[in-house]
Amino acid sequence: MSEQPPSSPTPHPGDQTDAPSVAPVPGEPEGRIVLDERDIARALTRISHEILERNKGAADLVLLGRALTRISHEILERNKGAADLVLLGIPSRGVPLAKRVAERIAAVEGVEVPVGSLDITMYRDDLRKHPARGPQHTEIPSGGIDGRTVVLVDDVLYSGRTVRAALDAMNDIGRPDVVRLAVLVDRGHRDLPIRADHVGKNLPSARTERVAVRLSELDDVEGVWIS
Repeated sequence: MSEQPPSSPTPHPGDQTDAPSVAPVPGEPEGRIVLDERDIARALTRISHEILERNKGAADLVLLGRALTRISHEILERNKGAADLVLLGIPSRGVPLAKRVAERIAAVEGVEVPVGSLDITMYRDDLRKHPARGPQHTEIPSGGIDGRTVVLVDDVLYSGRTVRAALDAMNDIGRPDVVRLAVLVDRGHRDLPIRADHVGKNLPSARTERVAVRLSELDDVEGVWIS
């Protein structure tokens, strides 16, 4: 009768195995990280500006700057940084606003975000009712918009028709991966199912009222007026 080879002892739960173990970083909890150091800094900066805006302790000019700074930080948080970002301003005042946002992003991230302009004049659906101004300049950054995250920037969001026209105009230029909308003022009264991703100021208004944005790059004064 042949001898059977000795069987291996059954391992007990407490026995050590040969599987490599990863030493935990001192002070670091288990699980996946959802906010890193830079994310926390962005969030705190945005919160600080929200507190100052809510407190309304400064002039309109300062509040406008805070709103743009908060929008810039929201864009960075949403995008997880400045990678693949392109800002397209809608003429006329959306263009200088886009440039200001790009400057604030560069100050935080140390990265220059491409900025361009997107004219929507000939894409509007109300040309017969409202004679259009002359076509404005469209300038797309050299890297294009294909596969990028494009943030459309405008001064006032009202009916949503300007944004719809901007989407149509952009379709003739390229195919971005994601399109988002940032506006300085959202006054409500939408005709189309469009909403902004980043809003500097929600401004309740009547349809009979007029909201006017003035910027130093194009005007002699700067601020937001309702009349």
